[in-house]
This record gives sequence, structure tokens and C-alpha cells, in this order.
Amino acid sequence: MTIPRVRIAPSPTGPLHIGTARTALFNYLFARHVGGTFILRLEDTDVVRSTPEFEADILEHLHWLGLEWDEGPAAGGLPERGAFGPYRQMERRELYRAAAERLLAEDRAYPCYCTAEELDAERRRLEAARLPSRYNDRCAALTAAERVRFETEGRRPAIRFRIEPGIVAFDDMVRGRVEIDAAALGGDLVIVRADGTPLYHFGVVVDDAAMGITHVIRGEDHLSNTPKHILLFRALGYPVPVFAHLPLILNPDRTKMSKRKSQTAVKDYIAEGFVREALVNYLALLGWSTGTEEEILSIDELVARFDTDAIQKGGAIFDRQRLEWLNGQWIRRLADDDLAARLAPFLAAETAAGRADRTPSTAEIVGLLPMVRERLPVLGAIGDLVDFLHVDALAPDPALLVPKRWDAATARSGLLAARDAIEGAGAVGFTVLALEPALRGLAETRGWKAGDLFMAIRVAISGRTATPPLFESMVALGRARTLARLAHAADLLAG
Repeated sequence: MTIPRVRIAPSPTGPLHIGTARTALFNYLFARHVGGTFILRLEDTDVVRSTPEFEADILEHLHWLGLEWDEGPAAGGLPERGAFGPYRQMERRELYRAAAERLLAEDRAYPCYCTAEELDAERRRLEAARLPSRYNDRCAALTAAERVRFETEGRRPAIRFRIEPGIVAFDDMVRGRVEIDAAALGGDLVIVRADGTPLYHFGVVVDDAAMGITHVIRGEDHLSNTPKHILLFRALGYPVPVFAHLPLILNPDRTKMSKRKSQTAVKDYIAEGFVREALVNYLALLGWSTGTEEEILSIDELVARFDTDAIQKGGAIFDRQRLEWLNGQWIRRLADDDLAARLAPFLAAETAAGRADRTPSTAEIVGLLPMVRERLPVLGAIGDLVDFLHVDALAPDPALLVPKRWDAATARSGLLAARDAIEGAGAVGFTVLALEPALRGLAETRGWKAGDLFMAIRVAISGRTATPPLFESMVALGRARTLARLAHAADLLAG
């Protein structure tokens, strides 16, 4: 039995996209589930838009997601892995040249001397006539003399592949039997540019064959390309791999997810504080289901359960709220030391941005976890929850210090009374269990609603109307600083 070989082949023309990450994940899960090989290949023949920075972003974030490839390019100081390299297309140009020459020799391809201006004029003519865009076969049967004349004019030919007429049919692992008429493919296909670099359709076929790819698992947007690829596989005498086309990832309005309308870069989700376990878990459920009500699955559980028969055909809606919910679930599952280590960079960033005066130690972060763990949709939310604990001087907005049912005088009186109650109880009384009944009793004695008193205290100690639980926040702040902030807030209302 042939060991399955799958690949992810991103183009380093942008950062790692959520859609590419999902495709990489499905390939990874399939390979690990069936004992196959997961390959990374970089399709960098778009030399104008490909950059080392984008390549580094793709490699870094595939690694961050835990999608380690069995074969792939040298990266991060590690050597190239695998016997089918190189794994960058620009290092494989000799393979494409040899394959193109073979197609030319067999008259399955021909040189095309049409200029960009001529092709554009033909495209506009067809548009004006409301006809589908297709190549007009102008160079399909040039004589030797005509080719010499064009070359004498200085024209450098591209190479076009002859599209054979007829129905191209294949069995897709997701969509079942697919049949597409070659007449709908737009005519003969450019496979090599005039500068000698291969186009996507050609390079992907040559590379998939040379690397022994058995299964091509990719997005539904490639479905229309598949007949072209099958024709190229056949013309070159290569075995045709099995195809599986994954459903598109859609916005809530069912439009295709794109960087113009959506947050698509994986790095942006990492920067917000989504954890890898949650992002991998969520991406796996975009177009695939376990067939049960279970949603929280580790990558090992996903590998064990992955079944291509359970991949859906319809588009997968990207639900940001659902992702945040799942992220919160995974945050709550992390061990204290692990979660503290992941929160540390976000708290350091708060200090660097001037929103906090110091960064808490690991021990301090661990101590805060019971207060914040249940309230973190993303790691990046930690600053809004605890920054008030790490600033030396707090300047609350006097308007926020006054609850709706109170005036400034009542708010000042409430803050001073709360301070006196806390100070009178001494250090022994500064615990959650002691603070809450003492301050509720104060409100009852004065005839205030406890919520109004607590809101004034909350703003006084944090500068905000929403924080983690009030009494836990006071204990975390400490007795001395709590008393000082209550006194300072009262002074702000004195004028």
C-alpha cells in the first residue's frame, strides 16, 4: 500500500492566512490519522510579491500552530528535511524547464508571442460583446516563419498548453463525482511566462508529481483549476492524485473571508491573545465535524477522529464570538504556570505602552489567576482587567465616581465611610470574607443601595466601572493602596 503524501504549498506573498492555516491543518490531520507524510512546499515564483518576511511569517506561524512538517525547506536554522527537495519552487526551475520542453517536443504546448496589450484588447472585445473570456488561439498554429518574424521583432514567447476538448471528470473526496467541460476553461493555458518562470498551474503539477503527492487537499476556490491540472498530469504522463476540495471560509454575511473585509492573518489572532489550542480546535471545526456534540478537542484528539467523510460541502461561517468562547474554554484548562507564562508578554506590553508602571512577577500573575481566569476571552484582555493594580498613581474620572442615584457629596461621603470602615477593621479584616459583609453593612446602615456604594469604590480603586470581583480586586491591590485610593478619590470630589 502506498503511504499517503500530502502537502501545503503557500505562496509567500502575504502573512499566513486563516484559510491557508485551515487547509494546512486538514492536510496535517489527514496525514497523521492515516500514517502519511505532511510536506511543506513554498510556491515563490511570484517574484514581485514574494518576500523573505512573508516566508518567515508563514513558517513561524505554522510552527506556532504545532503543524510540524515531515519534509520541507530549511528554516529557523534547521536544515532542509526530505528526499524530494528543494522545497522552494524558485530552486526547482530546471524541473519546469525540462517538463515544458517535453510538452513542446510532443506538440502538447506551443510558444505564444501575444503581447499583454494584444491580450488585453481581446479581453475587452469579448467583454463588450458579453462573451466569456478565452484565448483566441492566435499562436496555436504558427508557421516556423511566423515564429521567426515575431522573434525578430524582439518578442519573447510564453508557453501555452493545449487544452484538449471534452469532459474532464474526477472523483472528489468531498464533493463526489465532478465533471467539467474543457470548453469552459478559457482556452489554451499559459504555463510558463516569457521570463521562464512557471505559472501556478504548471509548477504545482510538476512539483506534486515529482514529490509523489498522493492526495491534494485544498480549498474549494481551486475546484475550477482541477481540470487544468488533471489535463497537465495526463499530458506529462504523471499519475493523477486524489483531490479533496474543502469548503470556503465565509464571513457571517456569507461572503468569502478576505483581508479586505475580515481579519485574516494568523499573527493578528496571536497578537490578540488567542491560544494555539483554541485556534487549532476552531479551525478544525470550520468545515468538519466529529458527529457528536463535543467541541473542545486537543490536536491529538482531532488526529484520532479526523475523517474526510465528515468534511462538509457548504461554506463554513467564521464566528468570532464562538472562537472567543472556545478560547476562553482553553484558557481555563491551562495549568497555572503555563497560563502565567502566556500572560506575561501581554502584561509586559502594557508596561511598555505606559498603561502600567511595572510588570508583575510570575508569582504575582499566578496569584491573580483565580480573579481573572474566568473573565479572559483572549490573553490580551488581561491589561483591562488588572492594569490598575500595577500603576503608581491613579486619576479616576470624577464623573464616574458618582453613581446615577447619588450626587457628588453622597459619593464623597460613601468613599470616606468605606475608608474608615476598612481602616477600623485593621489588617486582619482585609480579606474577601471580611470586606463584603462590612461594606454591605455600611450601605444598609446609611440607607444606600449596596450597588451604588460598590460602584463608587470600584471606580476609586481602579478608575473603571467594570473590573474583576470588587473584593478580590481590593485584596489584590492591598490594604494600604486601597485606603490611599479611596482617600484620593474623595479629595477629587471635595471641590
